Amino acid sequence: MEPLSTTGLIRQEFSAQPYESFRHDLRGICGAFNPHLVQEDDKVFGAARRIDVCGMEFAHISNDLDYVRRDWDDIRQDAAEHLFLILQMEGTCGVEHFGRQNVLDVGECILIDSTRPTTFYFNGKFSNHLSLHLPRQLMYTESKVDFDISRKLLADDPMAVMLRALVAKIMNTPESQSGASHLRDLVYNATRQAFLSDGKGDETLHALPDSASKRIQMVELLIDRHLTESDLSARWLATQLGVSIRTLQQDFQGMGVTCTTVIRDRRLHFARQKIEQLKIEKSCGTIAEVAYSAGFNDISYFNRSFKELFDCAPTDILRPDAAGKSDKS
Repeated sequence: MEPLSTTGLIRQEFSAQPYESFRHDLRGICGAFNPHLVQEDDKVFGAARRIDVCGMEFAHISNDLDYVRRDWDDIRQDAAEHLFLILQMEGTCGVEHFGRQNVLDVGECILIDSTRPTTFYFNGKFSNHLSLHLPRQLMYTESKVDFDISRKLLADDPMAVMLRALVAKIMNTPESQSGASHLRDLVYNATRQAFLSDGKGDETLHALPDSASKRIQMVELLIDRHLTESDLSARWLATQLGVSIRTLQQDFQGMGVTCTTVIRDRRLHFARQKIEQLKIEKSCGTIAEVAYSAGFNDISYFNRSFKELFDCAPTDILRPDAAGKSDKS
């Protein structure tokens, strides 16, 4: 697979390991994903390991499972929110996500949203892929273009070739090297451009019945695209959808949350990712500046809300001994 073949991640000597050990590693790296064996007493041939390089986090996942699933209950367990850029390196992998079904062959790429249910199918055959964990809210909020989730890039697509080359470059670039932060920004922008929206995702969404489920999905898209704008509120969202504020509130009540809470928590995730970026890049920016840029006007309220959601203060993220990564179950 051209440049990625130089990273030592392909044609490794894998071994069988107990299911519980693999499950523990997978969930510790990627969050609440549930692996399922072909036969109950089988072991897993492969491994789940985390790779931290150039200030970015990867998951290197190899297995011969039946499937791996993540549903709404699993999503609610995780404080972390990511986009996963998945590059298939060996074998094949079926992906069911965001109303689409794809099969990834060697060299192909796909973008997955951790806030949506996902199933990966392997059918007991060996698969080896690399997953780059991208900061979800930074990817959306700092984007000047619309990009598609769950659209596959073929191996010979020039954008897929470019992404594989960039990932290989990252794998061989120490974080201390001059320009490492610019390389991260390049990867963020290249991923957005590679999955530039072709409009088909919106067509799929509009094809859904006019229901609470469709409205919730459209609201979440609007929140992601307008997160830091001062006008963003439940009332503004209701106006955009052409429904009453009461109807929108009832939609969210069915999920056990409020629209205002969803907006607040998305802004907090964005703020946390910005603070982690400050730490990685050793920037002189302040937490107050991050809070204001995320749409908060009251710093005391921001600090209380941050601690409530993440069980730590914003300043804790900047401590030298802090991991600086979002918590995972």
